[in-house]
Amino acid sequence: MCGIAGFWDASHAFTAEDGGAIVRRMTDALSHRGPDDDGHFQDAAAGVALGHRRLSVIDPTPGGHQPMTSASGRYVIVFNGEVYNHHRLRRELTPLGATFRGRSDTEVMLAAIEQWGLEAAVRRFVGMFAFALWDRRERTLALVRDRLGIKPLYYGWVGSLFVFGSELKALRRCPRFANPVDRDALCLLLRHNYIGAPHAIYRGIRKLLPGTWLSVDQGMAASRVDASTLATRAQVYWSAREVAQAGVADRLHLSDAAATDELEKLLLDAVGLRMEADVPLGAFLSGGVDSSLVVALMQAQSMRPVQTFSIGFHEKGYDEAGYARAVAEHLGTEHHELYVTARDALDVVPKLPSMFDEPFSDSSQIPTYLLSRLARRQVTVSLSGDGGDELFGGYERYFKARAIERGLDWIPAGLQRRLARSLSHRAGFYESLLAGANRCVPARIRLKRPRSKIGVLASMLDAGPQEQRYRLLMSHLRDPARVVLHGEEPPTGLSHPELGPQVREVFERMMYSDLVSYLPGDVLTKVDRASMAVSLEARVPLLDHRVAEFAWRVPMRQKVRGGEGKWLLRQVLYRHVPRALIDRPKKGFGVPMGEWLRGPLREWAEALLEPARLREEGYFEPEYVRAMFVDHLAGRVHEGGRLWDVLMFQAWLRETRQPDAHPRDAVANACGSHAPAGF
Repeated sequence: MCGIAGFWDASHAFTAEDGGAIVRRMTDALSHRGPDDDGHFQDAAAGVALGHRRLSVIDPTPGGHQPMTSASGRYVIVFNGEVYNHHRLRRELTPLGATFRGRSDTEVMLAAIEQWGLEAAVRRFVGMFAFALWDRRERTLALVRDRLGIKPLYYGWVGSLFVFGSELKALRRCPRFANPVDRDALCLLLRHNYIGAPHAIYRGIRKLLPGTWLSVDQGMAASRVDASTLATRAQVYWSAREVAQAGVADRLHLSDAAATDELEKLLLDAVGLRMEADVPLGAFLSGGVDSSLVVALMQAQSMRPVQTFSIGFHEKGYDEAGYARAVAEHLGTEHHELYVTARDALDVVPKLPSMFDEPFSDSSQIPTYLLSRLARRQVTVSLSGDGGDELFGGYERYFKARAIERGLDWIPAGLQRRLARSLSHRAGFYESLLAGANRCVPARIRLKRPRSKIGVLASMLDAGPQEQRYRLLMSHLRDPARVVLHGEEPPTGLSHPELGPQVREVFERMMYSDLVSYLPGDVLTKVDRASMAVSLEARVPLLDHRVAEFAWRVPMRQKVRGGEGKWLLRQVLYRHVPRALIDRPKKGFGVPMGEWLRGPLREWAEALLEPARLREEGYFEPEYVRAMFVDHLAGRVHEGGRLWDVLMFQAWLRETRQPDAHPRDAVANACGSHAPAGF
């Protein structure tokens, strides 16, 4: 895993010497992604500069140094990620005349591009990658991102420079960086807790969509084609939409046993490919289906105990360490476990704005970082179980959405809208009724925070089609443009489900939506930034594109059965781990953010949400935010998630606007010696 950055100064605004200094500053900002080596390349005549920071995993010798030039001298590449099938490609390329100086996958990529051309070569790559390729002959710069968005890649304009990088902090190192906040993208943060591709928090900057590549030529660089227009010119080499549509049209007709055999064979290869490394390797283990399956298939192919890692919490509602320990004991892994305290978790908060570099507010970012830090003490590479829920129907919300849909089917649409208006306009009355009812029933069945429940029900009744109800389930705010001043929420795949595949099954429409939005925007962003912050490479075998293509051909009866998701994945796992260690209710990987904001983080939050400050900055409607905070503190509603969205932007804004400030001191002072009881 590495960090890449660079620019194209088509107007030659900077001398070659200045250009060299700029690209070095950009890569210095990414040293955490690649602490082992750095390298730079300049084509002074063209004004192009490429930079690389290296985390040595495959061929740690100088033979793997980047930027790397192809054998013919035509191409220069900077590459972040891994191409796992590079040995197979090497064997295919050697008889065709390719020669190799080292053992790196980067050199194989260059040989493949020279032999087959860029797009044809990328289609053969099995892996995770984001790379920039300078074609010295054609004078074009190509940016490429992997199929499912495992590795990040930003691009756009900073003044007269066309820039790209693994993280925004590299782009901010460019001279006279002054790109303003994109308020429309900020609306997306408040809806989803992440800013999905192609949008980014800065105007003039975009994220490359998964499965696409963008070619920039001399004319485009010289005329400064804006980033939004460039985004429309990206070419698709792998389409999740087409894969889903083709899979549904060409279902597999296999018995349960045969389907289990096929999936196990495919997963063994996917996991085995990702076990190659010239450095210590291990795996995250929560004790759930996905991580347990990955570890089981690793151990089945390893001659020594696999190193596994889990973290535990003293708060029962958040602790799964015991489940992980039981799976590790059964499989015979070398297990590492750390119970973290509230102080450990709260100490991470000041690091988040810099770590994630763009406002991001999935609070499970905190335990993900702590887990990565634990693993990095022993290994340089860790396999993760992400992706199983999106491909095999594992999220509880899929069942919840279907239950809501069935429950509302019998209510005429007009009556649904009238009920929604009544609940919204008379929320206080209904809250009083529910509060009175609560006093008459046992505490264990009382409805908690009735005002929140009334609001959710009103929104569901008024949401319209099923796809919009699912979007609402995935939303923190229903109308974020009401809160973001001068913001207008841009369209996304969630807001325009008609852009997705024509799939009849409701479950699969939700799974597709998550595959192209939530997975790359939230899950993979979280894992990439948290692991790279400690120079740990995270690999995700369940997101091998061959597994994804297979999963879409599997009929729903082999994904969801008996009210339970991931049925086929479970059948593979049960061949390695007893059901008794796996079958239990699913838990999230979260933290008690709501309680923290009422306790040890309250003072820190008060400072960031102070109405005068919000008015001066001019991004949020102060009265709305203040009311939300006051209601949360009073316990009338649970607004921990929504407040965390705003707070992560506020903390990021302070970090990026005042680089000399030390927000960690503010958190330390706010937390003092207090910690939530039992956590």
